Parts: sequence; structure tokens; C-alpha cells
Amino acid sequence: MMKWMAFFCKIKESSVCLQERKSQLVEIEQLIVEAKKARELAYVPYSKFPVGAALLTKGGSVYRGCNIENAAYSVCNCAERTALFKAYSEGEKEFTALAVIADTPRPVPPCGACRQVIAELCHGDMKVILANLKGDVKVMTVSELLPEAFSAEDLHA
Repeated sequence: MMKWMAFFCKIKESSVCLQERKSQLVEIEQLIVEAKKARELAYVPYSKFPVGAALLTKGGSVYRGCNIENAAYSVCNCAERTALFKAYSEGEKEFTALAVIADTPRPVPPCGACRQVIAELCHGDMKVILANLKGDVKVMTVSELLPEAFSAEDLHA
């Protein structure tokens, strides 16, 4: 339906298309606000680099995550994985969007480990919203974030 609607919008600007775009922008803005709230809870005594994430489920729930560091750096957890793990551990398995925000010059990209977890737990066409505190936003899909991701199917060759 979304692909058809996008195609129709290109042909003719209609109030339905404009309403749908406005709704998507509001959703993106609200998710970024939730990610900012999560960022405020980050535990980052070593890097001083707080990151926040907000994950929207198909049912409309939002799970927030922040990065949590440790003196033994290898056991740190990123904001994106925190949000996904919280949601998954509560039985949520269908997601529609993930927003990530940090104080960076460009919209903050997830690290490689987070990209792999996102690719594993989220469908390829799910929106990933990258943002920074200056208001820059980049929206992409999971598949664009990690093309040719290693998957469970690759284990059974």
C-alpha cells in the first residue's frame, strides 16, 4: 500500500498524500524527542558521549534506550541495542521505526555491532532515523544501513 501511495503521490499531489507525509513527519519528530529523553539517562563517565534511541513498535509503544558504559570497555552497551533488547525482552517483535540521536556534526550513525543487531531483529524496510542535536536528520531503511547483512540463513548453507 505504501509503495502504491508513494507512486500515486508522484503523479498527483492530493490531500491524502500530504496528510500521510505530515503524519510521517510528526512520527519522526516525536521519536526524536523520545530519543533525546533517553539520551539524558546515558551512563557515560568515560567517553562523555551520551547517545539516545527510541524504538517504535507496530502496536504504537515506544521503548527508549541509552548507552551504558563500563570501565571494562568491551562490556558497554549502545543505545540502539538497549532499546531493542528492552522491547524484545518484553515480547515485542514487530517494529516500525528506530530513532538515534547524539551530539555529532552529522546525524549519528549506529556502530557496526548495532547495525548487525538491527538487521537481525528488524525488517529490512523499517525506518531508521539518524539525528543530531543541531536538528539534522537522515532517514534510511535497515537494508540501506547494512546492505548484505549476515543473517540466520547464512548459517545453514
